[in-house]
Amino acid sequence: MSVEVKVPNLPESVSDATVAKWHKKPGDAIERDENLVDLETDKVVLEVPAPADGVLEDISAEEGETVTEGQVLGLMKEGEAPSKSGDEDSESEDESEDTEASGDDSAKSGSDENGKSRRSDDGKSGRSKDAEKDLPPSARRMVAENDLDASQIEGTGRGGRITKGDVASHMAGGATGPRPEERVKMSRLRSRIAERMKEAQNTAAILTSFNEVDLKAVMDIRSRYKEDFQKKHGIKLGFMSFFVKAACEALQKHPVVNASVDGDEIIYHGYQDVGIAVSTDRGLLVPVLRDAHRMGLAEIEQGIAEYAEKARKGTIQLEDLQGGTFTITNGGVFGSLLSTPLLNMPQSAILGMHTIKERPVAIDGEIVIRPMMYIALSYDHRIIDGKDAVQFLVAIKEALEDPARMLLGL
Repeated sequence: MSVEVKVPNLPESVSDATVAKWHKKPGDAIERDENLVDLETDKVVLEVPAPADGVLEDISAEEGETVTEGQVLGLMKEGEAPSKSGDEDSESEDESEDTEASGDDSAKSGSDENGKSRRSDDGKSGRSKDAEKDLPPSARRMVAENDLDASQIEGTGRGGRITKGDVASHMAGGATGPRPEERVKMSRLRSRIAERMKEAQNTAAILTSFNEVDLKAVMDIRSRYKEDFQKKHGIKLGFMSFFVKAACEALQKHPVVNASVDGDEIIYHGYQDVGIAVSTDRGLLVPVLRDAHRMGLAEIEQGIAEYAEKARKGTIQLEDLQGGTFTITNGGVFGSLLSTPLLNMPQSAILGMHTIKERPVAIDGEIVIRPMMYIALSYDHRIIDGKDAVQFLVAIKEALEDPARMLLGL
């Protein structure tokens, strides 16, 4: 009996999705609840599990297609899934046949008086035909028009894929070296990120102020208590929790930095929902710590770790990314010394952390070496004046340079 594989219920406010990747092809055995296909929305990747054991019969929506809720993605034949061992044996046989075929290619190929690649009258080998199946249309056309053997062309594209530039380089004998190009459509997430970044630039009057923080006191606390902290809470004591605590205190002192613009109105939020920017292979995601002002250091560290793991696995939910009144981004993990972060609209400010560098500073009339970090606050100058931004950064600096007062609530 055939069973339809359909697009599941999409998250609220999401109208469609893109077929990102099929993990099975027609004829493959499937086990119930095994992930068949990934669907990418503007924010999250949804996995579509197999509704039953059986075999995938047909794919109705190819990778790259836009689909809507309830749309049929493919058909599968329900029943006990065939043993996968037989598939593995056949794959091994196919691999050995490919290996043997490739050994004869050099003997069959040659050049005519025009320098074009030619093959014997036997025609293309099985390996050449297989190689051509994976070519993009432009490269496939060049191969066919010039009677080339695709299996002899070295691919420099993603995953070793042969590009049009690779074919041209092969025809030129590689004398000028490879000059590969590949045109790849933006993912849904990358397109959404691009839209939001441009929206921020087009809408807000963005300005950035800077300060620097001596992190010796924070580093001393971490060094002294990190083992006890991890034993008790099961999580490492990082820097981000100190910055979240400091930001929440500073936001309470300067509520306009925690506000947002809606038309001709300013919305003042009486709570601090802090977004933490997380870098993933798919792009930047910003999960939100709800009521961060009520959290202790351990709760903050645990929340960040859970979100980071979910984001990198692609299991984060849309509701985890919505809302937020303020954002913190840490370019320091990649070595950034200084940057001007863009606003996460409709928020009006974002704090940028950077790498920690030992630098000479003057303290009480003496030159000492201290672990220093530059911090940046990008803000919407439509509602946040320069005085508010500078005082906000000073509040962050004071909280981090004397963390005992912050942790004691003084």
